[in-house]
Amino acid sequence: MSNELPAPAAMAEPEWAAFVAIDWADQKHYWKLVAAGSQKQEQGELDNTPEAVAVWAADLNVRFRGRPIALCLEQSRGSLVYMLLKFPQLVLFPVHPKMAASMREAFHPSGSKGDPSDTAVLLTILLCHRDQLRRLKPDTAETRLLQGLVEKRRLMVNEKTRQSNRLTACLKMYFPQILKWFDDVTSPLVGALLKQWPSLVELQRAHDGTLRRFFHEQNCRSEDRIQERVDGIRQAVPATTDRAVLSAEAMAARGFIALIATLRANIAELDEQIAKAFVAHPEIALWNCLPGAGAALAPRLLVAFGTDRDRYATAHEMECYSGIAPVRAASGQSEWIHFRWACPKFLRQTFHEFAGHSIVKSKWGPRLLRFAN
Repeated sequence: MSNELPAPAAMAEPEWAAFVAIDWADQKHYWKLVAAGSQKQEQGELDNTPEAVAVWAADLNVRFRGRPIALCLEQSRGSLVYMLLKFPQLVLFPVHPKMAASMREAFHPSGSKGDPSDTAVLLTILLCHRDQLRRLKPDTAETRLLQGLVEKRRLMVNEKTRQSNRLTACLKMYFPQILKWFDDVTSPLVGALLKQWPSLVELQRAHDGTLRRFFHEQNCRSEDRIQERVDGIRQAVPATTDRAVLSAEAMAARGFIALIATLRANIAELDEQIAKAFVAHPEIALWNCLPGAGAALAPRLLVAFGTDRDRYATAHEMECYSGIAPVRAASGQSEWIHFRWACPKFLRQTFHEFAGHSIVKSKWGPRLLRFAN
C-alpha cells in the first residue's frame, strides 16, 4: 500500500521556501535546488547515510527558517524516504518512475542519461507539473506496523514457495517417490523423514516398526495411510544409483529443508504478531466483519484502505491505483481493453483474493455461482 494522497487541483499549497529534487542512489544522491522567487539552480551530492542527510536537512531548515520545502524523488518508500520523513519542513512528492522515464525521453530523445540530467527532469516535474503529483502523507503508526508485518509475511511465503519448488526439483532428480507419498513437501513430516533418511536406500533399511513409530511421532494417525506408505517404501526402486548424484542432491535437499523450516517458523511468528497488531488497531471493527475476510485477509484489507478517508476521492481512484480496474486504450477507430500492469501487485492480489473468498462466504455469492454454472 502506498501512503500517497490524491492531489486535487483545488488543494491549497503552502508558501514554499524552495523546491528540491533528488536523484537517489545506493551510495550518493544528486540534488538540485531552486529557492522560491529565484531562477538560479543549486546542485550538489549527498552521501547515503543518516548523518549526511540529517546535516543537509538541518542546513536547509536554518537557511529557509523552517518554512516548507517541496521535495521530489523517484521513491515512495525506501531508506532515503524514511530518513527525510523525520524533518517536518520537507514535504515529499514521490514521482512514479514511468513518469520520470517518459519525461526524460521527451527531453533527451538521444537516450542520454546521468545523475545531473535525471535530477533536472525531476525538478522540472516538481516546478511545472506539481498538480499531477501526490504528497506523501504517512498513515498512523498502528497501520504502518500492520502494513510492514503483512508485507513481510507475503515476502516469506513467496520465499517458502521458491524453496519448495527447488526442493521438488531436487527430489525429482534422486528421490521422486517422496512427491507421491506426501502431499506437501514443505511439511515438518517430510523434513523430519529426509533428515533421518536422506535417500531411498537408507529409508528401505529401516524396519517396519521403526517406520510406524516415526509416523506416529509425527502425528500420523491413519493406519491405512501408514501401511500404504510402508508398502510404497518396500516396493520403490531408486531413481538413480549414481553416488555423485545421490550425494549432491541429498545435501541440497537438506539445505532446502532447513531453509523451509526457518521460513515456516518465521511465518508463524509473523502470523502471531499480525493478529496482535490487528486486535489492537482502533479500526478493527470495520474489517473484521466482512464476509470472507479472515485472519489473513482482514488485516490486509485494513492496510489497503488505510485510515485516511481523504486518500482516495472516489472508489474508481482506488480501483485504478490498485490495478483491479482495466485500462482502456483507443487510437483512431480502434479501441481495446487490457490488464493494468503498473500497480502495486500485493495490493491487487489482496483484492483478488478477497473477491474469491467473499463469493462463497456472502449471502448472494452461492446464488451467483449457481447462475454462472
